[in-house]
Amino acid sequence: MASMVPMMSQVKKLRAGGGAVNEFVFAWEREDGCCFRYVLPIPAGREHDPATQRLAERAVKFALWAAGGWRLHLAGPEAVCQAVEAAYSKGGARDFDRDMMFKAYGCEMEIRRCRPEEVPASKDSVRGAGISWKGCRIGFDLGASDFKIAAVQEGKVTFSDEFPWDPRNAADPQYHVDKLNEGLRAAAAHLPRVDAIGGSTAGIVVDNQIRVASLLRAVPADRYAEAQSMFRTIEKQWNVPVKVENDGDVTALAAYVTGGTTAVLGVAMGSSQAGGYLDRSGHITGRLNELAFTPVDFAPDAPADEWSGDVGVGAMYFSQQATNYLAGKLGIPFPEDMKLPERLLEVQRLMAAEDERAIRLYTLVGEHLGHSVPWYREFYDYDNLLMLGRVTSGRGGEIILATARETVRKHYPECVTVNIFMPDEKAKRLGQAVAAAALS
Repeated sequence: MASMVPMMSQVKKLRAGGGAVNEFVFAWEREDGCCFRYVLPIPAGREHDPATQRLAERAVKFALWAAGGWRLHLAGPEAVCQAVEAAYSKGGARDFDRDMMFKAYGCEMEIRRCRPEEVPASKDSVRGAGISWKGCRIGFDLGASDFKIAAVQEGKVTFSDEFPWDPRNAADPQYHVDKLNEGLRAAAAHLPRVDAIGGSTAGIVVDNQIRVASLLRAVPADRYAEAQSMFRTIEKQWNVPVKVENDGDVTALAAYVTGGTTAVLGVAMGSSQAGGYLDRSGHITGRLNELAFTPVDFAPDAPADEWSGDVGVGAMYFSQQATNYLAGKLGIPFPEDMKLPERLLEVQRLMAAEDERAIRLYTLVGEHLGHSVPWYREFYDYDNLLMLGRVTSGRGGEIILATARETVRKHYPECVTVNIFMPDEKAKRLGQAVAAAALS
């Protein structure tokens, strides 16, 4: 099995090149003028090197899925800019990314060539400043097979429950609204009034709308806009403020609510990989944080994600997809018709029995995470990495955690202050539905 080629190892080679340097500077611009800007030094003479051009494109893609955007500002060595522009132009290698960003922002991707000093500076929105337990609040957390609801009065949970639903097979957007209202009404019965509603959902959320999510995959195109606006519909029906954020961001928010921890990057290893981020002030920043599509392995023969078709991206290293791939490479057999959750359970059963293959699998996930810590820091200003999700359950999670910490200690002394941790019992008890209730 080929070893991971850490992205940061390639960046360090460029930075240590010495001599004259030409900077490749780019920024992704998204809604309201928000931007993420990044600078990659290119030693003179290396701009025509295919590996250098590929590294530049990988950085551009990481920033796209970490921060989001639809307008790409490019400056620097002409050969590098040309290679990146070709990849992100219509018909190029990144058509999947173009299409997804159109769904997220409703804008066709633009590429703007400019001088380095004209590339916009980084700027995030501040969407999580209003975190409050005042009054009577309802929180919800939408999952694929059920959703969780919590009623909170002055910070005290008065009701919580789970409600089954099947949104992925529901073509009528009214189904989503009606089912969620059932849960909201049940929670409201345990409050004297409702002052605000907060929510957590998988997928890309922009301006209180689900732009892309598997929860809406059965909705036909001619009714998709109606489905995207379900939270605005709820807001009108209840006549109270409704605030909804990506589930990864709400997970990071839970760390803040329970322990006051800020500068948090959440890495959730579930059916795919999800992410969340709180800045140093405890704000949700409006970034996409779709870490499943961010490149973490520079190896050209890295495993390919089945949805995007791209290689070396997070979903193939930190998710059930990853454990399934590694299990195959390590000789752990599964029945052909066994689904990913059941395959993970089998790996966890082997782990409980101290099977050497399972131990090696979790060790590899931990090594991959450790090598990704400094690369994530290129795009996120964080001191705390919150590791969670079904893949991290049990003894396997302990191995991932210990191995990631050791990998950072051994290879990246500049990152030894990063606190890699898993949710404590208080955070687990809180849950995302309760944490979402604090959104305002």
